[in-house]
Amino acid sequence: MKDPFKTRRMHTIPMGVPDSGSIPEGPPPASRASGYPLGGPPSSDSSWITENPATERTTDPAVTFAAVPGKAGKDRVTLTLLTGINAGQVFALDATEHIIGRGTEADVWIDDTGVSRRHARITCRSDGHYVVEDLGSTNGTFLGPQRVETCAIEPGDRIQLGPNVILRFAITDDAEDELQRRLYESSTRDGLTRVYNRKYFFERLLSEVAHSRRHRVKLAVLLIDLDDFKSLNDTYGHLAGDMVLRLVSAQMQRLIRVEDLLARYGGEEFVILARSTGRTDALRLAARILDTIRDLEIPVGEGASARRPLRVTVSIGVASLPDVAPEGGANELLALADARLYRAKRDGKDRVCADGATEP
Repeated sequence: MKDPFKTRRMHTIPMGVPDSGSIPEGPPPASRASGYPLGGPPSSDSSWITENPATERTTDPAVTFAAVPGKAGKDRVTLTLLTGINAGQVFALDATEHIIGRGTEADVWIDDTGVSRRHARITCRSDGHYVVEDLGSTNGTFLGPQRVETCAIEPGDRIQLGPNVILRFAITDDAEDELQRRLYESSTRDGLTRVYNRKYFFERLLSEVAHSRRHRVKLAVLLIDLDDFKSLNDTYGHLAGDMVLRLVSAQMQRLIRVEDLLARYGGEEFVILARSTGRTDALRLAARILDTIRDLEIPVGEGASARRPLRVTVSIGVASLPDVAPEGGANELLALADARLYRAKRDGKDRVCADGATEP
């Protein structure tokens, strides 16, 4: 059969082991193909050929078995979301009973329109085994292809809720559970501020715009920019700038609801996706953000090098879905919020723009 990759068989050359008395003096002979001495090309370390074997590197004995995690870690029972924009999210099942659903009272909250508010329940029985039970959901609970009412589950089983959501049931140790959480966090969160990143925000925005158009639900976007941030960096340094970004984002996170989303959109730009929010409520939220950030005191330096606390302001552009043409989508909504942010900057900063005029 012809090799589609056109690989060639490697020919091996038998090499005898010379006597200690027949070892030639000087460096080993060079390979014809590479020009390097037999044994391979030199590494970045110029001492890769040594005359005295005693000078060769040895394994560092500093790493001991005590530094290696043992196998005595506590088992963790988890559900991992395998579908949708939150794929990879891990839920810990650390109680004997957990309700899964779309309602805010659910222990495992799944934001999907095909999931009922109280969709299913997972229970740990007295013998240590787990059971999944459908709670009269609209679209059903499935274990593999089979729709179930009550069924025992084992590690590795996939539980499907409605048409879209698939969860994997697993029992892992602490290290594996922590790894899964870190992987999910690194793929969705900004490394500096720990709010959501731009990629995750845009995926959510696409979903929310489609949902709002289909169900005629309100939706608003607030695009927020720190005023004169470059000057702040130049005057106080980038470490102070990072501190400002962290504290400002933390303050804004406290002002939004659980169902809203805050993300870092750019260098000093943030964006809030406000669900079920019209223009009036979005303006109220923007005004609260302006007042809160104005009052925020940001410490600079420590001890003798401490300076007077910094104060910063933000400018905000607000756009709601009805402001966009009926055929417009996520890109048009963001573009409108960006144009209004630019207007707020041009009119003097530290203000909100939600139409043709700005409000300080």
